[in-house]
Amino acid sequence: MQTTVERTAEHTVKLTIEVPPDQVDKDLDQTYRAIAREVKIPGFRPGKAPKPIIDAQVGHDVVLEEFVNASVPTYFRTAVTDEDLAPIGDPEVDVEQLEPGKAFIFTATVEVRPRLELTEADYKGVHVTRPSTEVADGEVDSWVERLRRQFAELEPVERAALDGDFVTVNITVTKDGTEVERLSREDYLYAIGSGEFGARLDAELSSTKPGDILRFDDTLEAARVGEELAGPASFQVLVKDVKALKLPDADDAFAKTASEFDAMDALRADLREKVREVKEREIEGVIRDRVLQAMVDTVDVDLPDSLIEDETGHRVRHAEENAGRYGLTLDQMLEIQGWDRDRLRDDSRDHAVRAIKADLVLEAVARAEQLEVTAEELGAEIGSLAQTYDRDPKELAKQLDRTGQIVTLAGDIIRTKALDILVRDADIADESPEAVNATPAERAEEPKETD
Repeated sequence: MQTTVERTAEHTVKLTIEVPPDQVDKDLDQTYRAIAREVKIPGFRPGKAPKPIIDAQVGHDVVLEEFVNASVPTYFRTAVTDEDLAPIGDPEVDVEQLEPGKAFIFTATVEVRPRLELTEADYKGVHVTRPSTEVADGEVDSWVERLRRQFAELEPVERAALDGDFVTVNITVTKDGTEVERLSREDYLYAIGSGEFGARLDAELSSTKPGDILRFDDTLEAARVGEELAGPASFQVLVKDVKALKLPDADDAFAKTASEFDAMDALRADLREKVREVKEREIEGVIRDRVLQAMVDTVDVDLPDSLIEDETGHRVRHAEENAGRYGLTLDQMLEIQGWDRDRLRDDSRDHAVRAIKADLVLEAVARAEQLEVTAEELGAEIGSLAQTYDRDPKELAKQLDRTGQIVTLAGDIIRTKALDILVRDADIADESPEAVNATPAERAEEPKETD
């Protein structure tokens, strides 16, 4: 099979594909056999009718149309693989020649992914910094604060309730004049700011005192109470008492209560070491992200709108699926997060552009390094996936091959190997310890290194 490639636009190519007569005859025979198995022809068993009878029964033009529909996708996939092209969407196909005893010639016009060409000078020695594992005092303070809250006690207060306080309440919720027992509460300890019933209850409880009675209407959200209870409802709330969290002092006595240490200094030292260990475990992933982002920042490539839109749509659909797992619609999930669809789409588009450029970088490095996937690497990855999803490795391998996902898996392995090379050859400097203790504003003002 011969293929010629003509670039018709920045991201569009026209492939002229010529299939030799012997291959055409072989594939046309398969089409005849497939039709013979489907069409009932008197006097012939299924699949045994000769070609002239099939032509007479269904029409030779119909046979040729079936041949084109069945064979062109295979020829096209072979051609783009041979030419190392990555199509975006389906091609526009025009048959140029389909005559007995002659080559089958057709054109396929399709949009393709751009590709980068990188030299070693482009991707070796990428400058990044290694995150410091030094732990700032503020980080230890945060962990101490969490411990103090775990051992905090509630104590009654005489003042009005504030956000973060706890109130003991009787809550009666009615819909259409009928009490909703599932939502009503008696002697219920409620945390102001928790949003359990929505923002309105939190706002109404703020500044209340024992003995106050609240009456208001609100709209119950399905995300909090379920679809069957969602909608307009009336609240009556009796405030019985107000309590505030009393945090224990961060002293030696607290250290003895909250840990195996006798002194606060020893507890802080232990927390500092634990935080440092967490940073050590995360450092490799952070470096990989920084190296890849540094490469992406150097890439100047025009991306096809269709490619960006496809990836953006994929991310939005993924968000919808995630919301569904929690029994929510996408709009409900976004409302909880304080987002809307426009913001989600803008954010998804930004991430889509970054992901596409990252893939193009890694693919370019893979080509420059002539990276390949071995059978052992592919087998190991399939084995890992099989273990994760509790599947038989051989059956999973057959399924991946059958659906074409084996190619995607091989691509993922190659891109991982390409990133390994980027990191291996990167110029990684230690981050200054001062940056760990700096405020966000101070870090923003730090001078950047120049080549």
